Amino acid sequence: MEGATVNSSPELPIDILIDILSMLEIPDLVRAGCVCSSWHTAYTSLRSSGLYKRQQTPWLLYTSESVGDNVACMYSLTEKRVYRLTLPEPPIRSRYLIGSSNGWLVTADERSELHIVNPITGEQVALPSVITIEHVKPIFDDAGAIQHYELSQYYGEYEIGEPYILPLDNLRDDLYDKAFVFSDSTTRSFIVVLIHNPISQLSFARVGDSKWTWLPPSADYEDFIYLDGILYAVTSTGGIDAFDLTGPTFLRKVIMDRMKCSVYERMYIVQSPLGGLLQVWREQDVIPIVGHEDEAVPERDPLEIERETRKMMLYKVDTAAKNLVQINSLHNHVLFLGYGQSLCMRAEEHPQLKAAHVYMTDALRGIAHWKSNRRDIGAFNMENNTTEKIVPSQCWCTWPAPIWIAPNFAKMSSGLKK
Repeated sequence: MEGATVNSSPELPIDILIDILSMLEIPDLVRAGCVCSSWHTAYTSLRSSGLYKRQQTPWLLYTSESVGDNVACMYSLTEKRVYRLTLPEPPIRSRYLIGSSNGWLVTADERSELHIVNPITGEQVALPSVITIEHVKPIFDDAGAIQHYELSQYYGEYEIGEPYILPLDNLRDDLYDKAFVFSDSTTRSFIVVLIHNPISQLSFARVGDSKWTWLPPSADYEDFIYLDGILYAVTSTGGIDAFDLTGPTFLRKVIMDRMKCSVYERMYIVQSPLGGLLQVWREQDVIPIVGHEDEAVPERDPLEIERETRKMMLYKVDTAAKNLVQINSLHNHVLFLGYGQSLCMRAEEHPQLKAAHVYMTDALRGIAHWKSNRRDIGAFNMENNTTEKIVPSQCWCTWPAPIWIAPNFAKMSSGLKK
């Protein structure tokens, strides 16, 4: 018998494999890395080289009583399925989720201390202690342990009230508004920016810092973005301030004065894929109680008032004219808004998403005071002001509040405090 000849398929060069894999989102990239040894080599090389920079479609991160206290559920919009990831201590269900960006969650534990955690890599980093924030002072017991916190009530040189005392776990209810983690290209490191009370002021810390740096005297901030060493922060009245964080001092520069008097809407600032900045105004209204015809509508506890998004307004920031130009449609773009980093994406690059829609999560001020309320989550249609469900049913717990997060393989410097 003649021997059979086995023909093997030629393997793709490693550089071509890397180019192909770099176009995949994280779940498909991980699966591709398990195909064979050469694909795994390309996958490993792509991760270790830092060349994998594909913009990820954000996932909805939430917790559920049925899966355990240390497990985070992540719902993929592209695959319409849930992934479960076990996170490090303390349990994720005992923490507050006060922000997410660049693949990192910002969390507050039961002593009101802040950590950032990457759900994909499992890495966790402790941030400077809460007692190094300008307005927080520790109160010690006789044994020298922190028993309470004192929260001062001033911004700049203005006193707005007397300090008050809070238990360790209650400080986070009153102190934290929102926080983000930004990649700082000027130092090749990371920076965390925090909006905190009283009156939504700003503080920041670079990785490895021992304390938070306060940015007085302004307040009433709602959202911010970090570009090339400049922090742009939008106020509740549509004004924009800029802080240069690259120098030894951090002076405020007013880019735009307030655009409105009322503070009914929630405000967001986002970078357009075409360049420049956008403002988004999100109008929410109280969901009415529906009663029977012959019955009086019962009074509602203020802490049980639920809101839903009724309208979104989009503006292009004209920094030269110090004005806003209203945009009538998102066209082929998609927005992500909430407690996570505000994002604007091209719908054509994320075909599973719906163009001209805003994928939103709750974003109430002091959301910790409405822990059991129904969450304002969904895909908001900018064309007709209606909201569609993201998943068939609300499978998440109301607290900690669900949040958008864009998965990221990146790890921080090994020199950070953990």
